Amino acid sequence: MLYQIYETQRALLAPFSEFASATAKLYSHPLSPFTHVPLSQRYAAGLDLMHRITKEYERPEFNIQTVDVAGVPVAVCNTAYLNEREMPYWKIAAVRETFLHSHPSTKLDPRIYDPAYDLQVTKKGPSIFFETGVANYFTKERVDTVIVTGCNTSGCIRGTALDSFSLRYRTLVPEDCVGDIEEQPHRDNLRDIGRRYVDVVDLAFCLDYLQSWARRNSR
Repeated sequence: MLYQIYETQRALLAPFSEFASATAKLYSHPLSPFTHVPLSQRYAAGLDLMHRITKEYERPEFNIQTVDVAGVPVAVCNTAYLNEREMPYWKIAAVRETFLHSHPSTKLDPRIYDPAYDLQVTKKGPSIFFETGVANYFTKERVDTVIVTGCNTSGCIRGTALDSFSLRYRTLVPEDCVGDIEEQPHRDNLRDIGRRYVDVVDLAFCLDYLQSWARRNSR
């Protein structure tokens, strides 16, 4: 439901986005007479910002069918609450409507979840480590490196990555295995956590790492 509302809003704003882009060029193009109007640069910047906020960014197709973990400890999570009284003060109204155990959006995708193998937890905050048994599970399994995947980059991925770093794990975030509703916060947060806390890599790097791990542990 959240994405349907988001896409509807984006479709309604699409004409305004294109109008803002065209008008911004009128105030910024060197051959346009409007370039010399007082405050023209501010007009152009404001219109360009509106266009960037409302434009549709390309999203990758993951096409995930199955995931083979080759004996690697896996922890998966969802975020769900019994009712609104149990929730923290989420600022997004749609979250308060969908993050309930009774809502289908809180169900785990069976293509990426093996109930017979994975540790599954229901978290109450952005990070998978917050008030869950995941850190204890990783200690038992002698984990020293954590690979963080999922969404949203600016929320749960960032929160989990920071906690993983704070718990002294080497942390990998494959940039083609995480995502956000908008491209700009996705890129900004990857750049920031990559500078400070984690190794931002790609899927190929993680697959090579896991294969190397499997070879070492099969001897």
